[in-house]
Amino acid sequence: MKKVKCLLLGLLMTSSFYGLASDGKLLATPGVSQIEGSGGGGIVPWAQLAGYASEDEFSVNGFCSHADVTDYTLDVCGAQVNLFNRVEFSYAQQRFDVPALDTEIEQSITGAKIRLYGDIVYSKWPQLSLGVQHKSLDDGAVATLVGAKDTSGTDYYLAASKLHLGAVGAKDTSGTDYYLAASKLHLGAVGGLNWFWNLTTRYSEANQLGLLGYGGANDNAKILFEGSTAVFLSRSVAVGIEYRQKSNNLNLGEQDWKDLFIAWMPNKHVSVTAAYLDLGSIAGASDQTGWYLSVTGYW
Repeated sequence: MKKVKCLLLGLLMTSSFYGLASDGKLLATPGVSQIEGSGGGGIVPWAQLAGYASEDEFSVNGFCSHADVTDYTLDVCGAQVNLFNRVEFSYAQQRFDVPALDTEIEQSITGAKIRLYGDIVYSKWPQLSLGVQHKSLDDGAVATLVGAKDTSGTDYYLAASKLHLGAVGAKDTSGTDYYLAASKLHLGAVGGLNWFWNLTTRYSEANQLGLLGYGGANDNAKILFEGSTAVFLSRSVAVGIEYRQKSNNLNLGEQDWKDLFIAWMPNKHVSVTAAYLDLGSIAGASDQTGWYLSVTGYW
């Protein structure tokens, strides 16, 4: 986590020095920061790229998030670069705390996303994006202990969702995810309020974000579905829900994830997201509900 904090500080100093602040997009249209580093929602990556860069700008963003559920906590910090609203690069460092075992699992995620088509506001059809995320456990001891063979993995996604957790009895600690995401914002669609939706299809073997590895007793990659929808109560406040389908590779009752969120974007330099989480069963521990808070800075 120290590496990420130094990276965020360096990005802030660089963006301040060169005056990188970009504001070519409408307020709130980049979304917020997803827990694997990509631009999107909290648990689901979206098609839009992080930051407010338009086609002749680039932006640098930094974020930190904290999730606290019944038996676990997850802290994430990361950074994103948006080049000319075409390509997004991201880096995130996750720390998963397991108090019952008095241990922590850390994972670094390096990602890239490319916009293939459209704009969430101005194009007739939804925006589509393609991305890749490479994940690597900083210490593979826990994953190896539970049967994993590798400590890194790569995720590929086509514009909108990504998230993995798990590795008790996992076959591997590395794997590849492929996903396709589509996002669209409809202005004034719900009683005069703006309405947003995102759909993602993923091909994955990941268990609980990859923190517990890939594969397991049910050693089959699955086609998984994810989605988000939100209504803007004002230009700067949105409320919505997210859903993420999960595989049960480890036969530990891994369940789909859901959240109810509110996001506040008072200007083009900061966003704050709070959410109620229902993550179901994680590593055999049921009823993992709690809260989530994330802050993103845009330059």
